Amino acid sequence: MPHATASWLVDNTGLSFEQIAEFCGIHILEVNAMADDLAGSKYTGRDPVQAHELTNEEIAKAEADPEYRMKLQKGPEQVRRTKGPRYTPVSKRQDKPDGIAWLLRNHPEISDAQVGKLIGTTRTTINAIRDREHWNIANIVPKDPVTLGLCSQRELDAVVAKAAKKAGIEPEVPEDKKLGGDKEALIAELHEERAQAERDAEAALAAESGEEEIASEDLTAETLFKDSKDS
Repeated sequence: MPHATASWLVDNTGLSFEQIAEFCGIHILEVNAMADDLAGSKYTGRDPVQAHELTNEEIAKAEADPEYRMKLQKGPEQVRRTKGPRYTPVSKRQDKPDGIAWLLRNHPEISDAQVGKLIGTTRTTINAIRDREHWNIANIVPKDPVTLGLCSQRELDAVVAKAAKKAGIEPEVPEDKKLGGDKEALIAELHEERAQAERDAEAALAAESGEEEIASEDLTAETLFKDSKDS
């Protein structure tokens, strides 16, 4: 999740745009847009330290040296289960309702069985949240299960693609993730600034030429008047 990680780094560190862009593998214009709050609001920040991708020491080292490029830390190998329900750490079990609510709202094409397998929950809980009969419904806030750490982005994408195919839903054409959705606007703005600078320079040059021509005409008139007076 490079964009979510970049958004977190912009908000929580003193790293340069170049360092963040290179570490996350995105364009520097995207990082600049996040800093200007043009694109950062689209992403929920993802802490790379908590995800075991960076250490606080690595971030501090990069903040002290703008030329330093951070190195991705290798996280612990995930234990994959081939049978039985998905195991969710106790600290994350309270986040399950939020993840379920997010899936029900954003991907209604996913079946209850798929939601249960992806999140590690039961049909009873899913139906209770859908019907707003869950005991804690007042405090449930839909949140991306990937951001919550309940599943991986690859697992979510696979489930969504499978459900969409079964439902006959055409997949959306993804926007340019390398440069982001604000690429065209940013480039257009830069081009307009450059064109305006060229127009201002031409206007200044024309004004300067006009002033020189007027000064030359005044000097010629003054010379003619002086010569006629002397004669």
